[in-house]
Amino acid sequence: MRELNSFLILFLSSIFISNAQDLQRNYKMIDTIVLSMNIYLPNDFENGDSYPGMVFFFGGGWKVGSTKQFHPHAEYFSSRGIVCFVADYRMKSRHGTTPFESLKDAKSAIRYIRKNANEYKVDSNRIIASGGSAGGHLAAATALIENYNEKGEDLSVSCTPNALVLFNPVIDNGPGGNGFDRIGEFYKNFSPLHNVRKGAPPTIVFFGMNDKLIPVETMKYFKTIMERVGSRCDLFLYKNESHGFFNYTHQMNYLDTVKEMDKFLGSLGYLVGAPTIEME
Repeated sequence: MRELNSFLILFLSSIFISNAQDLQRNYKMIDTIVLSMNIYLPNDFENGDSYPGMVFFFGGGWKVGSTKQFHPHAEYFSSRGIVCFVADYRMKSRHGTTPFESLKDAKSAIRYIRKNANEYKVDSNRIIASGGSAGGHLAAATALIENYNEKGEDLSVSCTPNALVLFNPVIDNGPGGNGFDRIGEFYKNFSPLHNVRKGAPPTIVFFGMNDKLIPVETMKYFKTIMERVGSRCDLFLYKNESHGFFNYTHQMNYLDTVKEMDKFLGSLGYLVGAPTIEME
């Protein structure tokens, strides 16, 4: 009966359509767990034909966190003409899971967007993955890590984004890196830093130089090896700023990082015109 109820929840949500800019859709059901995403539509969605899509993954060490972290970003970029998705995923505090399940869910989220691109009017060749901290890891890993796909999922639908926007990302899971205590010997197939390869999508990274969890040298090295394989990697360093400096609660940093993010996406042809964000 529990499995039937979960199926009904997933089915009903899949057919629910609203004109509101904040939709909620379930993108995955695994065992009895139903995972959803908040969806923000551009103002002219009803009249438009095709938009870039951007999915956000919140931070919290794969243990805690909330989609609320990136709701302000999604609201802004939907106003600029991007269909934005803020995805929930399995984590230790709520589901008793490991970072490996979190990555499987992140990949599933992008596959859901591509599979349903027509419904959301998303250009499947212009999908951006973004995230902060552990969410930054997930975004980067969808582009760089080949393993950790959900069993039974249609792997012919690519989970690889076309661009990355990363905020203080947990990019190194190797010995001495963040998360090694939970990843262990599997870091070689899980750590984005250890799996950079030719064809990696253009990337922008925002990093607080006073981050106590991730050394600034790690971000500089990531930029170096990304460029070594021929991929663009813009790195913005913020002096004296700590791990969560980019969040909406830090208004000046939020404003500055979103403006640079806007310019980056404009340089890729995903946005047109100057940033419109202003301080509230």
